[in-house]
Amino acid sequence: MSENQPEVIVSAWPNSGQEWQRVSPKYAWADLAMNLIMTLIVVAVFVLIVLFADEKPPPLVIALFAAVTVVLLLSAAFAFRRVRAIGYILREDDLLFRKGIMFERVVAVPYGRLQLVDVTRGPLLRSLGLASLKFVTASAATGVNLPGLPLQDAEALRDRLIELAETRRSGL
Repeated sequence: MSENQPEVIVSAWPNSGQEWQRVSPKYAWADLAMNLIMTLIVVAVFVLIVLFADEKPPPLVIALFAAVTVVLLLSAAFAFRRVRAIGYILREDDLLFRKGIMFERVVAVPYGRLQLVDVTRGPLLRSLGLASLKFVTASAATGVNLPGLPLQDAEALRDRLIELAETRRSGL
């Protein structure tokens, strides 16, 4: 399998007859980088507070910063596993999207309800040749963002979803 092709997740959604499509494994590096940047920001803020404060910070403040740093480092440690848990299935009438390790979230986005499919690329994703797809529907609760797709796959999926959405809306 080439590095740009998404992997297929072995387990399938019950009664779907299809397997989950994974995002690019390169996305894990972007997720890890963002977690480590957040950790560095927290540590830098703490160091600046200690350096420029007139008196030593109370133990509670030190404990709070230490706890936040540990949580951010743990989050960074799970970046690769978290990315492996992201997947999607194109079904006949909707797109299924899932993410989460402990708290799995599965969202079905009906094609006929899609109002906008947006391809976004920040500097980090662009440097890795990746993009994110954002789906906008009439429901504010849906809010699906499919990150870490190779750019060509994201554009092809966007075009396919727009085509499916137009055919489903015409039948309403």
